[in-house]
This record gives sequence, structure tokens and C-alpha cells, in this order.
Amino acid sequence: MMNEKAAGTGVNSKQTKESIGQSPGRRADLEDTFREIHEHKPIGHREPILEGNIQVRHKPSKSNMGRVPTGIPGFDKVIEGGLKKHSVTLAGGCAGAGKSIFAMQYLINGITQFNEPGVYVSFEENREEIFDDMACFGWDLEELEKQGKFVFLRYNPDQVNKVLKTGGGPIRDVIDSIGAKRLVIDSISAFSLLYETELKQREAALSLFYILRRWDCTTMVTGQYFAVELPHDSAAVEFEVDNIIWLYNIKKEDIRVRAIEVFKMRGTKHSVKTFPFEITTEGIVIYPEETIF
Repeated sequence: MMNEKAAGTGVNSKQTKESIGQSPGRRADLEDTFREIHEHKPIGHREPILEGNIQVRHKPSKSNMGRVPTGIPGFDKVIEGGLKKHSVTLAGGCAGAGKSIFAMQYLINGITQFNEPGVYVSFEENREEIFDDMACFGWDLEELEKQGKFVFLRYNPDQVNKVLKTGGGPIRDVIDSIGAKRLVIDSISAFSLLYETELKQREAALSLFYILRRWDCTTMVTGQYFAVELPHDSAAVEFEVDNIIWLYNIKKEDIRVRAIEVFKMRGTKHSVKTFPFEITTEGIVIYPEETIF
């Protein structure tokens, strides 16, 4: 039948093969095209899943699903198990909201629960103040220092620009020396005050976060704002971070109620509720099943 059809059209079998790409030149072109299609794949590419004759969406690879648990009671369950690995999180709120405790607890839990050393960088308070304040929660920072699992660094405003110009040299060296996986910067507000205009603040924030994302750490920065509902000077920072967590100290009749909200968390299906929390003798405890009003 094939020969009859070829004869009927005036084309022999050899010509038919050449017409569909079997000539040496055409074959080489097709091989090059095939190689380009199959070799130039984006990083993390996975072949599509086939169900019957229907091609479905790619399933995410496990390497893209890495989470870093905070270990803070009640919190990880509302953020899909933890922060995205290597992300930068802003923990913001007014004075006394519990920002520094929240950030330090994230660091301490990393050391004691997940064997992940941590570095705490302070732009404001000194070593003695931080160590004394955190001791009331049973966190012996000095002992963790001796074990080589925790490092406290204090930078004054004049030193911050030097850190940026050197690509974070001293901090990077400390991170490498102890194999740190968690980093806290307290506070980004003090850092922003070094720059007069919002443009300069944003440029500095870009430089800082660019440096942070080059290190093998999941970072939390604190920020102090009088009232997060009102316009404030944090826009430059808020646009650049991956996640924003607001901590509130709300006055309800004659008492104050502490609450926490996940305002933004990239790549995470997080709860949109505002939860109450307490500062106990062992740190912060969040109650995701309860309401504040």
C-alpha cells in the first residue's frame, strides 16, 4: 500500500524519507533542535506528571519545600510548619510588644531543639542588658557561647556602614566559624535611622538584605514602630523582607492584651487571624485557637 501511494504521487520511498527529514543536513538540524530543547532546562526542572493522556502541573520538588521551625509554641502550625529556609522576616511592633523576646526565642529554639547555631547582632542594646533580660526565661546565653553555639555581636551606628562596605565581613566570618543557620538583627529601626531620606533607607536596606541572602542563614530582624496601623518609616524595609509578623500590645478596657499577626509571608498559606499570646517564664506562647476580642 505504501509503494502504491508513493507511486500515485510520483514520489518514491527514498524521496519520501528525505522529505520528512532523513537527509544528512536536515537530520543534523533536527538533532541540534532536540538537544537545545532537552538540555536548556531551568534549575529545579522536573518532568511533567502524566495521568492517562492528560499532562498535569509540575509537582514542587522537596528541595523547594524547606521550612525552618521557630519552635515557638502555637506559631509554626499557622505558617505551614515554619519560616521558608533562607528567608528574611521582620518582627515589628511598638515598644514592649515582645519583639526581642520573639526573635531570641527563635534563635534559642534553633540551638536547643534543632541543633542550629545562631548569631544575634544588636544595633542598640549591649551584651549585659540582653543577657540579663533573657536569663529570666532560663536562657543561659553565656553557656551557649562557651559551647560555640551562640555569638552576640554589638555594632554602633558608625560601624554599620563599614559592615555594608565590606560585604558584612566580620558577621560573615562569625557565621562561618560556628556554622550558624539562624541570624537575628535587633533592630532594623536603628539601622534605618542612619539614613536621612526614604530613598537612602531603601538603598541601604537593599544592600543589607542582599548580603543576608548570600549567607546560609534564615534571618529575623526586629523593627520598632509606634503603631503599625499608622503611616511609618518602615516602607523601605517592609517591601524588601520576605515575611512580616506584627506583635501588638492592645489596651482592652483596663488591661493590655498581647496579640500576634502574620501580615505577609511569601510562598506560605498562612492564617489571616490575629492571635493572643502570653509572655511566660519560659518565653512566648501563642494561642491560635483563641481570639482576642
